[in-house]
Amino acid sequence: MPSRVHEFAWPDRVVVGTIGLPGARTFYLQVRTGAQVVSIALEKQQSALLAENIDEILDHLITVEGNRFSVPTGTPIELVDNDPLDAVQEQFRTGAMSLGWDPTTAQIVIEAHPITDDDPDADDNDESLHENGTDEPEMLRVLMPVGTARAFAKRTREIVGAGRPACPLCGYPMDADGHICTLPEV
Repeated sequence: MPSRVHEFAWPDRVVVGTIGLPGARTFYLQVRTGAQVVSIALEKQQSALLAENIDEILDHLITVEGNRFSVPTGTPIELVDNDPLDAVQEQFRTGAMSLGWDPTTAQIVIEAHPITDDDPDADDNDESLHENGTDEPEMLRVLMPVGTARAFAKRTREIVGAGRPACPLCGYPMDADGHICTLPEV
């Protein structure tokens, strides 16, 4: 169990944003409640899958008899957030992520864990990992209501889509100066 959990229940803001130009962007999941802001780096593909899976969960919940969780079919206009990221101080680079649903609070739950070093030669002594508080295991846990989750997914899809176009053959991003699948053979 991580010893440092950055938990945000009912956050003021939760968004994915980028820093840098297409082809050299770094994606961040940023969460804010009051003055507390946490930014974690993640991959473009992680961002895209997160948005896709959130929409799948919400779309499934709409089919529950009577839509008892009041899941919106679209993004509520009052929840649209097109503002840039707040000042970014990267907490960690994301490795494993999980996504779920908490029916007791009617919230989507995102958990993100840092990339870990699974070096088999590393010392298994847990005390060595925590000397002076460095390498302290941590995680980010965000609970967001359904309207916020719908707005989060929409913004994330737009951010991901604003980058380099995908290659129609392999699906990987294409650079302006060519791509391995579309470069003429010499």
